Amino acid sequence: MTNHVATAEGDVNATIDEVWAALTNTDTLGEIMFGSTVETDWTIGSPIIYRGEWEGKPFEDRGTVLELTAPTLIRVSHESPGSDETHEVRYELRALGSATHVTLTQDGNSSVEAAEHSSANWRATLDSLRRVVEHPA
Repeated sequence: MTNHVATAEGDVNATIDEVWAALTNTDTLGEIMFGSTVETDWTIGSPIIYRGEWEGKPFEDRGTVLELTAPTLIRVSHESPGSDETHEVRYELRALGSATHVTLTQDGNSSVEAAEHSSANWRATLDSLRRVVEHPA
């Protein structure tokens, strides 16, 4: 089975509009995504490209913008070169007054171990999101 789902979730001390703005701004999203460069125009069906360095190696991951429902849902596909796994990544936002509950999911993981590894990466991404929107430079 190749549909093990990775998940990370938690609250961010920022409004849903502030969190949405951070996730849909390519500069801010790149900072959140481990300092990568993100390219997209956020049009449904358009490519989204992530470039950077991970664990000392350069990467260029690609995907497609699948859905944007402001300010609650972002869905993108994701593929890494050399991997035969294609994932759907979902960013789900729910307002909690002046805070926002964020749920990040990534499907299509090939094993429980791969899903656990991805969940750890998404927890780090959520920590970066908190840092960026709760303590802007």
